[in-house]
This record gives sequence, structure tokens and C-alpha cells, in this order.
Amino acid sequence: MAFLGREAAGDITEMSSLAIAGENSAVGSSSSSWRINVSGLQLPEWTKREDQTLVSRVFGASMGKKSRIEKYYNKQEKLLKDFTEMESFIELGCLEGAPTEDELAALARLERMAINISNMANLLLFIAKVYASISSRSLSVIASTLDSLLDLLSGFILWFTSHAMKKPNQYRYPIGKKRMQPVGIIVFASVMATLGFQVLLESGQRLLASSHSSLDSSKINWIIGIMTSVTAVKFVLMIYCRSFKNEIVRAYAQDHLFDVITNSIGLATAVLAIKVCWWIDPVGAILIALYTMSTWARTVLENVCSLVGRSAPPDYLAKLTYLIWNHHEEIKHIDTVRAYTFGSHYFVEVDIVLPGNMLLSQAHDIGESLQEKLELLPEVERAFVHVDFEFTHRPEHKTKPIRDPSLMLELLMCYMPASKPSSTSESTGSLDPSTDACVCALPCL
Repeated sequence: MAFLGREAAGDITEMSSLAIAGENSAVGSSSSSWRINVSGLQLPEWTKREDQTLVSRVFGASMGKKSRIEKYYNKQEKLLKDFTEMESFIELGCLEGAPTEDELAALARLERMAINISNMANLLLFIAKVYASISSRSLSVIASTLDSLLDLLSGFILWFTSHAMKKPNQYRYPIGKKRMQPVGIIVFASVMATLGFQVLLESGQRLLASSHSSLDSSKINWIIGIMTSVTAVKFVLMIYCRSFKNEIVRAYAQDHLFDVITNSIGLATAVLAIKVCWWIDPVGAILIALYTMSTWARTVLENVCSLVGRSAPPDYLAKLTYLIWNHHEEIKHIDTVRAYTFGSHYFVEVDIVLPGNMLLSQAHDIGESLQEKLELLPEVERAFVHVDFEFTHRPEHKTKPIRDPSLMLELLMCYMPASKPSSTSESTGSLDPSTDACVCALPCL
């Protein structure tokens, strides 16, 4: 079996827990005995026993254990399914059921249409909600209208990021522009959270004010009609945008869902404030603000985590390891498998061990073909394959230590050119006019 490196040694343990049917059934016949054959891997038989007695349901001490066992076997079944998927990927050169280039182009057109429809709907619904806000003077309706105004701004941000990603520039952006997608969503979410905080402050001031203005009840039927229509349109758009997997379109879907909730709360609190008591309106606005801030704060955290290089889950690393081991017969060991987020997709780093006496051209072809195969996976943006001849060495790549910022700043200031070179050299450092170099008293870091 392949050796997995020190950093990821625990990520492939799930493979070894699969039972082997027979002594050598996990390997194929003579011509492919080096491969791991997924058909030879099977799970031991187990049954789900439903305990119907009330005593065991309430006081049964084994319920937690049974739940853990069931989760374990469900995880094993999923892992076996992933291996089967990789097996078909190796045989066909693509994932089973993967879309063709024409289907991808058609999907891209549908995604652009969904974005354009959402932007046009946001503009028209914003105009309708402005009329409802002026007519009702409800703080909840005004908060919902301000949300629609920011929808237009945020929609422009998401449209710009989607448009910018279509124009690659391998010189200024050598690894592509896919990071613009989570960055645009972070800006989008930050603006929405700022709106929620502003509405929260305004609603608090309205509650604490000594005088309270009553809402205009003469046009309540118009307000109900407008807000109900806006909510219905947003609900349909939410269902439509959720049918896509593109992160930007799904961000629109989340925004439409948010509008459905805020419009419903705004309408209900505005009507209750007119019919029952005035303070229901600012309380409804506070609820909208709190929901806005919490929802988009979670969105910011999710996208920040995708940019800081979080590792892929262990089951995905196990799936990659299965694919790598079955790539070529000459792969003797798998030293390291890493996959981490750098945007919405994974970057994959692989260290494989080949025979030391292999020709350079053959080793290059094996590594390059493995890289191309990994980059065909839909979750992988880029793959890096490092070829070695042994695995007993220390890790080549180490995280650089973070130096003291004050020392780094002092060193940078030392190397800044002076406006007038001085004839005398000070102890802290000066510029030598003959060599245009800094004579610095600080030691090199």
C-alpha cells in the first residue's frame, strides 16, 4: 500500500478500514496487480435495528453508541462510493455524467440570464418599495427599501466580478481571477451588514424618542399589495437562482431569500403598528437589522475561510490518494497529498516517489499526466505534482516564521534612499553616495 506523508498520515486511515474480501481480492489480475481494485473492497454486513420500546428510547445507554456506529458505516459507504467514482474517472477520463463543453456554454448563458433578471427585478421592485415607504412612513418598510437599494449596489459588485473573471490575463493574473468571486461576495456581505447596523441604530433612537409619529393608514391597501407582490417575485427568483451551482448566482438566491423574510416582517410589523401599537414598527425594523447582520456575517466568515487556505476534508484527500495510486504502475509511494481552498476551488499538492534510475523524460510524463488528470476534477483549480526518488527526507516546504514587525519596518526604513546623501555616516545607517547602498547598523534578519 502507498505511504502517505507525515502531514496527512491520518487522512487515509478510512481506506484501511474497508474490509478486504479474500486475501488478494483488492488487487486485480496479473496485468494490473499494482492497482487498488474497488470491486474487491466491501463493507462487513450490518443491520440497522430500530428499538421500539419506550424505555430504551428514553433511558437506553447504547443509543449514542448505535448512532456513532451508524455514522461510521455511512461514512464508509460514502468513501466506497467516492472510490467507485474515481474508478470510472480513471477509465473514462472524465466524471460520469459530467457536462460537455456545449452544455457548459449553455449553462454559462443561463447563469448570465439569471444575474440580469435579478438585477432588473431589483431595480423595478426598488421603485415600487420607494412608493410604499413614502406612503406609509413605516421604519420597517423603509429598512426593507434601503435593503433593495443596496441590492442594486451589491448586484453591480457581483456583476463586475463575474464580468472580470471572463477576461483572463496570464501576465497580471498568472493563476486566474477566480479569487474575485469570494472577494466580491465578501464586499457584498459587508455592505449588507453595514446597512443592518445603521437600521438598528435608527430603530433604537425611534424607540427611545419622547415623541412618536403615527403611520399613515389611508393607503394601507396599496402598501399591502405592493409588499405582497414584491415578496412573491422575490420568492420565485430565489427558487430560480437556487437551481444553479455558480457561487455568484447562489449569492443572489441568498439575497432573494433574505428579501422574502425582510419584506414579510416589514409588511407584518407595519400593518400591526397601524392597527395595534406604534412601537411594533421599530421592533420589526430591529428584527430585520439583526437578521441582516447575522446572515451576512456568516457569509463573510465562510468566504474568508475559503481564501485563507483551509484543508480539504479527509474523505476528499482519501479520494485523491486512490486516484493518484492508480495513476501509474511506477508510482512506488505517495509521500504527501494536500488539498486546500484558495477561492471556491481546491489547490492540490502531491509528492510521489518514482524509481531512482528512471529516465527524466519518463518521470516528467508521469508527473505531468497526473497533474492534468487532477485538474480535470471539478473541485480542483490547480494541481502541483512533485516527483522524488525517496520519502525518508524531511519536508521540503516549511511555513516561514513571522518576524517582529517593528524590526522589519526599521530595516525597510534603513534601506530607503535619502534625499541628500550626507558626508558623515550616523550610527543608525546612512547612504553611501559612491555605491548608492545603505550602510546599516542593523543586523540582517
